[in-house]
Amino acid sequence: MSGRIVILDTETTGLDVAQGHRLIEIGCIELLDRRPSGRTFHRYLDPQRAVDAGALAVHGLDDAFLSTQPRFAEIAAEFLAFIEGAALVIHNAAFDLGFLDAELARLDSRHVPLARRCEVIDTLLIARERFPGQRNSLDALCRRFGVDHSGRTLHGALLDAELLADVYLALTAGQSTLNFAFAAGPAPAAAMASRAHPAAQDACVRRPRVLRASIEEQAAHELRLDALDAAVRGRCLWRQLEAAGVADAP
Repeated sequence: MSGRIVILDTETTGLDVAQGHRLIEIGCIELLDRRPSGRTFHRYLDPQRAVDAGALAVHGLDDAFLSTQPRFAEIAAEFLAFIEGAALVIHNAAFDLGFLDAELARLDSRHVPLARRCEVIDTLLIARERFPGQRNSLDALCRRFGVDHSGRTLHGALLDAELLADVYLALTAGQSTLNFAFAAGPAPAAAMASRAHPAAQDACVRRPRVLRASIEEQAAHELRLDALDAAVRGRCLWRQLEAAGVADAP
């Protein structure tokens, strides 16, 4: 996967692009090697049609406000430049891509669908595979991973992209995957053998094999810990042990 990721979300005038509903907001956040770069793309759009009452109740973006915003054609080139070369992370990707492709096709009948131009990662599909039979909406995943979504009284593309970034990092780098094992258990066979044979133990003491993590491995380790910190909304267990001087102990 590309080291550059764009977390993407949209808001629309309604649910069905086939009925002529349009985009009214696009929000994107850039991650570089799984860290926020600080770059975002956020635009409100004039859809040139009325917003459905049901959609208005979800996002609160009314016709009067949207009529003062640019049309999609005015920001399309900037949007495409922002996502160029990135993997797109989207929750329920078929919905957002359907609206984006429809807008782009209005501008160019030869438009190639975004899913054929970019790698697309659908967090809804990942969540359904990981948590079958459970609710996997963005709100449900925020609750599951401890991501603070208390400010989400209304949906908003940039806010939802920010929440999805935290959910994506937690979903793809959960603490349970690290398999920490600090509890005492049966000694490994190799350790038992060295205790049974002092000569072998002496050889290990004289010639220890020390494997140092590469710079890349250390960076990957820190990225994983950052994701764990986000998931637990604080310091994960490993960083607590580091702070106590336990994790670095020989």
